Formats: sequence, structure tokens, C-alpha cells
Amino acid sequence: MSHHTPHVKTRGGGKTAVGNVGRPPVSWALPGILFFAVFAIVPLAIAVYLSFCRWDGLNSPTPAGLDNWTRLFKDPEFRQAAWLSLLLTTISWAFQTPVALLLGVWAAGRQRSRAVLSAVFFVPLLLSTTAIAMLFHALLDPNFGVITKIGPWFGIDPNIMGTSTGALLTVAFVGGWQFMPFHTLIYQGGARQVPEVLYQAAEMDGAGMFRQFFHITLPQLRHTITTSSVLMIVGSLTYFDTVLIMTKGGPGTDTTVLPYLMYRTGFQTYDLGYAAAIATALVVVATALSLILVRFSGFGNMRSTREGM
Repeated sequence: MSHHTPHVKTRGGGKTAVGNVGRPPVSWALPGILFFAVFAIVPLAIAVYLSFCRWDGLNSPTPAGLDNWTRLFKDPEFRQAAWLSLLLTTISWAFQTPVALLLGVWAAGRQRSRAVLSAVFFVPLLLSTTAIAMLFHALLDPNFGVITKIGPWFGIDPNIMGTSTGALLTVAFVGGWQFMPFHTLIYQGGARQVPEVLYQAAEMDGAGMFRQFFHITLPQLRHTITTSSVLMIVGSLTYFDTVLIMTKGGPGTDTTVLPYLMYRTGFQTYDLGYAAAIATALVVVATALSLILVRFSGFGNMRSTREGM
């Protein structure tokens, strides 16, 4: 007797096998585990150790007990940087998520025109963050940049980088412009996995395009949204090179987010012990926010959306 694996037709026109598939052996994960341990776990452990030391980067670290952590919680500059990091993360998420979601769902279609435009959308993802930051820094130069010509047309102050709100929003926009294609790609892949039969049933019931989007597409993409949001939160909390090149933490300290404060503390004042405490605190905040998002989104209990079909 022959056995056939059933398939489900998806929104993108492809077919996905449904059935029991044996899990690969644990040995397949060993290279990834070793890579993660060497380049993530070990450096993190070193940073945690240094956060309890005094170190100028030249001499040997000396134990400092809880001095760095006591200073951290009393430091108003750290509190401001933490608030700015959270604010920048919130703005970035609110800006990138709806645009990336809509573009991803739209790009999931098989029309050739969509494929061409999608390729254009993904170009910023191929550029380095440094190059993009330098490009926008030149475009937004209040003396010679393009902003001096087109800014007044849209009611934008050419010196937008000289204002607290303008500088922070600009950093969020530049980061979103570069990384939105990545999240669009995630949503595109998720939308192509939505079973076509759901849309066919909705059309038979008279549901229009908007009802299908809100009652089928969005619920089916809930775990994709969680995945994208976690990556977006971690990425936004670690903005550094964009801030370094475009604002240098200014005007004043109005864009001095935690990664830039860590850099300035460690490599300008050579207080690497305190910089390690800032870095460790940043890891704790990013991990906590990610776990909270996963916990309350139900991502940990994720099951296949095609199960039983």
C-alpha cells in the first residue's frame, strides 16, 4: 500500500506538506550552538564580569563590587538614555510594523509587477548602516543638504536635526528606511503560507478584501507579527552607528541612547567597567521586553495554523 503525504495550497500558490516529519538529530544543531556560545555567551559572560570591576582598558581589571551598579541606578544620564532608548524603540515599532505588514501582504502576490517593485523595496537592506547614515546626514545638512530646498515645501524646518524631537524622529526614520524591507520579507513569507482555502471560503460568504484582511490575514500572521516585533525591539534598542554618525548623541544629549552612552563611557572616558554595566543592563532590558512580548502574545504556545486541514 502506498502512502501519500497530503498538501495544502497556500496564498502564494505553493503547496506545503502536512504530516508527521521526523525531527533531525541534535548533532545538527551543534555548529550553531558552538557559534552562539563563542560569539554571544562568552562575550556576555565577560561583560557581566567586567561590570563588577574597575578597568581603563590598559591595566588589569580590579574588583569593584557593586560600585558600578550602584552608580548606574543613581545616574540621571543613564535614566535619560534608557528612556530615550525605549522611546526610540516604540516609535520605530509603530512606524515600521504597519508599513512592513501591508507591504509584505501586498508583495505576497505572484504578479510580475509586484516582484519587480519588491526588489526595489529591498535595496536599502543591501546597503551598510554607515553608508545610509552618511547619506542622510548629507541630505539633511541645514546648510547644503537637499532638505534646504524641499523642506519648506512640506513645512519641515531645514534644521530638523538641531531640534530634540526632529533628531530622534529622524534617527527612527532612517533606521526604519533601512530595516523595513527585512520585516517586509518576513511578512511576505508569512502571508504566502496562509491557506488559499480560507480566502475561497470567505469569498463564497461575500467577504470583501478588507474583511478578509482583518479576519483572515491578520489572525494568521499573529505569530509572524510577534517574531518581527521581537527582532525590531532588539534592533531598535541597539541603534548605535546611526546615532554616532548623524547626531553624536545631540543636540545636547537628546539622542544619547544606551548604546551610544556605553560607547562614550567606554571609549571616550575609558571607564570600561561602568560601560560593561550599561551593556549588561541593556541586554537585560532587551531580553525582558522580548520575553514579555512572547509571553503575552501566546507565541510560546504556537501551533500550526494549518493543523487539521
